[in-house]
Amino acid sequence: MGRRADRRLSGVSASPPRLSDRQPQVAPARLVAELVPPPRFAAARFDTYRPDPNEPSQTRALDAVRAFAERLSAPPPRRGLFRRAAAPEGRPGIYLDGGFGVGKTHLLTSLWHAAPKPAGYGTFVELTHLVGALGFAGTVDALGSLRLLCVDEFELDDPGDTVLVSSLLTRLVERGVALAATSNTLPDKLGEGRFAAEDFLREIQALSARFDAIRVDGPDYRHRDAAEAPAPLDEDVVAERVAAHPAATVDDWPTLLAHLASLHPSRYGALLDGVEAVGLTGLTPVPDQNTALRVVVLVDRLYDRSLPVFASGCPVDAIFTPEMLAGGYRKKYLRALSRLTALAREGATR
Repeated sequence: MGRRADRRLSGVSASPPRLSDRQPQVAPARLVAELVPPPRFAAARFDTYRPDPNEPSQTRALDAVRAFAERLSAPPPRRGLFRRAAAPEGRPGIYLDGGFGVGKTHLLTSLWHAAPKPAGYGTFVELTHLVGALGFAGTVDALGSLRLLCVDEFELDDPGDTVLVSSLLTRLVERGVALAATSNTLPDKLGEGRFAAEDFLREIQALSARFDAIRVDGPDYRHRDAAEAPAPLDEDVVAERVAAHPAATVDDWPTLLAHLASLHPSRYGALLDGVEAVGLTGLTPVPDQNTALRVVVLVDRLYDRSLPVFASGCPVDAIFTPEMLAGGYRKKYLRALSRLTALAREGATR
C-alpha cells in the first residue's frame, strides 16, 4: 500500500502485480494446516442451508447430514484399548451425490463445523497433493487422529488417484476416522436417473460398505438467475477495474498458463495469497489436456477464495474445447466452467 501511494504521489504509473511473477513455496505443514473449509464457506451452517422447496431431496439430505453430525458428537463406544467407533449406530461414512451447484459443499462444510474436532476438510485433489508431499504413510499418520475427514469433489476419472485415495480412506477408517464425501453427477446423466453414486461405490470397492449414499437433486444455484457467461470485457475495462482494487492482479492468459506449468498445483493456493481480485487478458481456449487440468485447479482455488475475475478475450465458458468437454475429464471441466462463470459474473458487475 505504501509503495502504491508513493507512486501516485510521484506521478509514476505503477504496473499492477502479476501472478506469473510469483514463486510461492509451500511447506508440507501448511498443506495439513489448510485442511479446513475454504473462505467462501466459512459461514456455512446447517441453519443457513436453504433447501429448494421444489426439491424434497435437499431437505432429506439436510436431515441426514445433520443426523450424521449428531452421531459423531455422541460419546463413542470404545473398540479395544486405542480405537474409537467414529459414528456409533451407523455407518462411518456419508456420501452426497448430485449435480453441480445443489448445495453439497454447503452441507459438507456445515458438517465440518458441527462435528467434534479435530476434523479435516479438503478436496480430492488436495488429498493427492498431501500424499505427494508427505508420502502415503506420513499422510495416514497426519490424518489418523481426526474424528472426521470431509472430502469434497471425489473424482473417479483417474484410476490411479482413485485407488490411492480409496486406500488412504480405508486406512483412516481403520483408525476410527469418520468420512464424508461429495461428488458431481454430470448433467446428461441427471436426466437418465443415473447418479455418480453408482460409480463411486463401485470404484471404492471394499470401502463402499462404510458409506450411506444420499442423493441431492436440483438446478445449479450459481446460475438460477443468469445461466450464460458474461460478455468478455474490453482490455481497457479490465485495466480500469484492476487499478481500482489495491490487491488485484492482472495477467496475460498465455503467460499465466506457461507459469502454471512451472508450479506444482499444490502451490496454486499460495499463488493467490493476499489477492482480492484477478484480471485475465486475452483468454483463448486452452491448447491441451495438461494445461486444462492445471486451469481446473486454479479455478477451484479462485472460487474457494471468492475472487472476482475480470476477463477479456473469449467468453470464460469457451476456454475448454468441445473435445475436452466430451472427454474423460468433462466432469472437472464442467465444474470449473460453472465456478469461473460465477466469478466472471461478479467481476463484470463491479
